[in-house]
Amino acid sequence: MKKLVLSIVVLFSVFSFAQTPEALFAKANNFYKNGNYSKAIDTYLSIEKQGLQSDVLYYNIGNSYYKLNKVAPSIYYYEKALKINPANEDVISNLAFAKRMTIDVIEELPKTFLQRFTANVIQKYTFDTWAIIAVSTSFLAALLFLFYYFSSGTKIKLLLFNTSILALFILAISTFFAFKNYDIVKNTKMAIIFTDKVEVKNAPTTTSDDAFELHEGTKVQILDELDNWKKIKLADGKIGWIAKRNLKEI
Repeated sequence: MKKLVLSIVVLFSVFSFAQTPEALFAKANNFYKNGNYSKAIDTYLSIEKQGLQSDVLYYNIGNSYYKLNKVAPSIYYYEKALKINPANEDVISNLAFAKRMTIDVIEELPKTFLQRFTANVIQKYTFDTWAIIAVSTSFLAALLFLFYYFSSGTKIKLLLFNTSILALFILAISTFFAFKNYDIVKNTKMAIIFTDKVEVKNAPTTTSDDAFELHEGTKVQILDELDNWKKIKLADGKIGWIAKRNLKEI
């Protein structure tokens, strides 16, 4: 009897491991196409539990939650997708639709030129992408310099010299952008409110005065943490404390 039970366990384990991420992804896609969004979510999440992540996976999870009118989870996964690939236009578009389901209307503070440049240029791509550009241009600069060194024509040497200088300039800029982007991602913590309605406090205690009210799906920045409280900041500059059970960090 013990041998039979052991055999069943082994067979079940083999079957479980046979479900590759690709097979699970295809299975989840079929659930989604057939309108079975709950099963699609469960299957997509089983892929995430394996430690795998991609903007496409998170985009599909966000779409599934959106179909079920679940505001906070859909925005949360769209934001996670953008964290991996900020240039994904499909995610940007669907996130805009999902945000229309939120209750809170928060007007962003006017941004300085530097802040706009950072958001629209430096954060347009991930630090990995900027690093790839930096490495590629370093090889290009070295190659151009070699051509310049061994060439004999004056005009060719001048052209190669100028293009190698340009490549070095792009190398320096992309390296700076890569480090700047990494620093922003590492030191900026964002979260999504997951509670239907929550009162934000002036201090990290339940007895402190209410500062303002937030609803599910609202994106906040985490500034600090104390015990079971998070200090948050909104896009309009408002600051307060909220119990960490009410939000989920992106």
